[in-house]
Amino acid sequence: MADDNRIILNHYNISTPYPTEWPPEKDDSDGSEDEKPNNEKGGLAVPRAKTRYSALEYSGTERRRSLVPGSEKTRDGVENLVQKDEADPLGTTGSVVRVLMQRGYPVEEDQLFRNRFLLSSTTFNPALFLSQVHSNSSTQSLLEGLDYLSHSIDQKSASLKILVESNFERFVRAKTTIDSVYKEMRNQGTEPVPERSQAYVRPRNSAHFRSTSGQSSTALSKGVNKALPSDKKKNALVKESEYGVQGIKAPLIEAAVKAEEVWGPVLGGRDREENLKTILASVEKCQGTLEVGVAISESIKRKDYEKLAEEYTRARGYVDDARRIADIAIQNQAQLSESQVHQIVITARMWLDVEEQIKQFKRDVWRRLTSEQANIATPMDRSQQDDHVTLIKILLELGVEDNPIWVWLLGRYDNLKNKMNLMFERSRVEIEVLRRRLANGEKPSLQAVAIHLKNPIRHGAEDKAKKVDSAPVLELWNLIYASMNNLLSMQGVLGEVLGFWEKAQAHIDGKAQKTLPVGIDGSSRKHHQLSSDGVRHLQDGAAELIDILREHVASFFADPPIEDISSLYSPLPPTPQSPRSPKTPTTALLSPQFAQDSRFKFDAQNPPPSSPKKGEPWEDFAFWPPYANSLSGVHYLGKILVLVGTAASEMASVRPVSISNNSLEKLKTVVSGARERSARAICAAWNSDAEMCKVLEDWTRAPDRRDMTRMPSNFSTFEEAVMSGLQKILYLSEVTSTKSGSANIIVPPPSKLLQMVRSQLVTSLYKALSGMVENAEKPVNISTIGGIDQDLSLAIQGPTDGASDIIDPSNRKLRMLLTLSNLTALRQTVVPHLITHFETSFSTTLTSESSTINNVLSQINTQLFQSYTRSTIDRLRNIIKPAIASSAWSPPTTVPRPTQVRPYIYDALLLLVYVHSEVSTTAAPLTQSIISSLLESLSSALLDGFRQRKSFSLRELMQATLDVEFAAQTLSHFTTDKASEIQSQTYLELDRRADADASARLQGELPEMRAILKRLREKTRGEFACFRKGRERERRGGAA
Repeated sequence: MADDNRIILNHYNISTPYPTEWPPEKDDSDGSEDEKPNNEKGGLAVPRAKTRYSALEYSGTERRRSLVPGSEKTRDGVENLVQKDEADPLGTTGSVVRVLMQRGYPVEEDQLFRNRFLLSSTTFNPALFLSQVHSNSSTQSLLEGLDYLSHSIDQKSASLKILVESNFERFVRAKTTIDSVYKEMRNQGTEPVPERSQAYVRPRNSAHFRSTSGQSSTALSKGVNKALPSDKKKNALVKESEYGVQGIKAPLIEAAVKAEEVWGPVLGGRDREENLKTILASVEKCQGTLEVGVAISESIKRKDYEKLAEEYTRARGYVDDARRIADIAIQNQAQLSESQVHQIVITARMWLDVEEQIKQFKRDVWRRLTSEQANIATPMDRSQQDDHVTLIKILLELGVEDNPIWVWLLGRYDNLKNKMNLMFERSRVEIEVLRRRLANGEKPSLQAVAIHLKNPIRHGAEDKAKKVDSAPVLELWNLIYASMNNLLSMQGVLGEVLGFWEKAQAHIDGKAQKTLPVGIDGSSRKHHQLSSDGVRHLQDGAAELIDILREHVASFFADPPIEDISSLYSPLPPTPQSPRSPKTPTTALLSPQFAQDSRFKFDAQNPPPSSPKKGEPWEDFAFWPPYANSLSGVHYLGKILVLVGTAASEMASVRPVSISNNSLEKLKTVVSGARERSARAICAAWNSDAEMCKVLEDWTRAPDRRDMTRMPSNFSTFEEAVMSGLQKILYLSEVTSTKSGSANIIVPPPSKLLQMVRSQLVTSLYKALSGMVENAEKPVNISTIGGIDQDLSLAIQGPTDGASDIIDPSNRKLRMLLTLSNLTALRQTVVPHLITHFETSFSTTLTSESSTINNVLSQINTQLFQSYTRSTIDRLRNIIKPAIASSAWSPPTTVPRPTQVRPYIYDALLLLVYVHSEVSTTAAPLTQSIISSLLESLSSALLDGFRQRKSFSLRELMQATLDVEFAAQTLSHFTTDKASEIQSQTYLELDRRADADASARLQGELPEMRAILKRLREKTRGEFACFRKGRERERRGGAA
């Protein structure tokens, strides 16, 4: 069946037994032979009727035109002797093409390749033929094929021999004719040779077959000899006449020139048209190839990296196809077709454009990848965080020599290192600038201190932070906190460092590479795995970043204020490595030359002066604003140390740090050092504030206790706020961490630090109490000591119940009474509460300190009490003693017994009435103790006065007894044991100085004297009723 198909294909000169369209070469077949005249006399040819399929008819003409069955034409229409298929020369198969097709070779499509296997072709390759057609043949079959081939050659040689023998005479006649024609053409233009000479030279034995030829030659010679010798010579086949073309050469050249002038443009246009058609066909065929460059350009503009990778892969596919065509042509030593040449040229131009675009794109991506570090403002900015992943993916997809993952990690490391150094130095300089301005400014006034100390920040009341200190101090505190927050928060540099390590760890573990492309033909797979040296460098880099951050924090708290702030107004000149591109917002913020804050703009010739050295405690702390109070200190340092503790805990969770005991110890040291320095600064400020606690006294009655001012409450609130803040700082109880390791970093405070705080608490109480005594003792200047006017007091403390809440601070007795009342409240309530609060907060006991504080309170209270009563006691003595020593004291002799109390007793009691009124209206709870003390002093004055007299008569004895008993009974509600004892001593002293008769007679006068005393007390009930109301109120209160 296969042989039949081959015979049919060769017979009709078609490529397939089932064609789907009319073969184009049949339309171009030359039918001139069929149209030649049928009669030899020159009659017109009668065209033979032909059908549509006449081109397929097998006629004699076709037989003549196709010398070999199955021969084919070239693209130019020229026939050759190469057949489309042949039998195996070795006799093993009837079709060589069929064998090659079975083995998958494109012999039908590639004619040149097929001709290398056909024996009739000049490009036949025996070695290729044997290696492909007979690749599986055995040696025996090849030997048999050799015998078959030798036999076939012998048969063809015998056939050729028979052909020559049978047609020998024809060959001789043809040779003689050709020789005669050539001789005549060569000898044109020369003298003719005589006939006899010609007859003479001819051999006789050749006359029988050359006679015809000789006669024809003689006739032609006679006809030609009639022409002029010169004309004949131009057509002779000799070298001088250019072998017969000299005569027609000039006319042909002229005709060619004319033809070129006339038909050149037409034919050239046709050629150009054909070329354009060919190029257009090639362009249409390679339209996809031409569109790749535009698609890649559009993808780059739209930042459609997925489409870019697809188009680049497609471009590489086109290049591989073109390269494959060229390789096959080189391997087969075959000529490329015109369409293949166009395809290769178009692909080359496309690839040149694509390579240039991709090269430029890669440069842009590398630049963006290295500069991407500075564009990340915060770790929470997810879109910016993912940008580098996108860039790495597209680089891996396109294929690069350098590892983009490693480049990005190294760039990120360098950026973070430079960023934290620059940010810390910049922040420290800015802090020092504001600090110098504060130090060179005026010290806060007492009124401002009073306002700030009365507004401690309670838990959850952040809005009061604006009132806890002056605006410049709070401005500096906020700058310090913002600087530490930028460094140590998860939204700051620390968060970026931890994010860098997380990404580095993900690449080290290979987790991040799971989503990364491997590139074309896996070319980027080598970049997915980091080397052991690279892993070690990343771990060392992360540990170094943590160490740099730790050193910055330690330096900030441990170092004194810096002296050099020149970097703020004299930035370093750019180096050759300095970037020329515009700054990003982050670098602009960090770069001094791009600072926009007017607070840090000043003339380089006139920088802020250095801080003056006044011996202030804050001069040694770079993190403490000058003149800041302890309330703002505990508030802001508490927040800052929470940042430090949390940051240390987060840093300890980084694996390169967690596996290093040395690094963990350094982190613990940083936290402990910052805590200790902060506690020392706060204690120093606490000590200064304790000296200023006297300004907490605004001489305004407390709303819940009318007998005292707001001083105890203000002082308690202030002390409690400082202790609570210190407790948070020392124990860092608010430090939180989402990762393990925090418990190992935050260690309990040392006992030395706790002892410092205990000592400062006692010191602050001493100084506060001394300030209270100072407020009570010294004359008050309203503009300096706590003496703020009513409007200012209302503005500070808020609305009060009325004008009676404000005490006149110029009245010393009122100040002392209220201070005594305040001291009583401190001793009974405030100080025990503060001690309990301290013991609870710091898990310690203040046994010795509590006893010492109570003793001091008692001493101060006694001192102030005596200071208040001293003037009254002196007046009592001045009233009583001179009166008793006077001669007018003795009763007149005209009356049998005295019936009135001497006036000095009334004067003394009226003085006590005034004191009672003053105390009861100012500090009622002190009335009992003060009047009782004055009663004791009054009794002592009476005793001393009676001791001045040497003897007493009966009337004098009765008068003395009446005076003493009247005063004692009037003040009976305030009698104390000491007063009773003094009265007893007075009676004994009177008995000792009276004679026996007077003493005996006095016993008889006692009933009458009692009646007199009763009448006197009834008369003075109204005058001295205040001494009974207090007792009655106390009784009613006790009964209730």
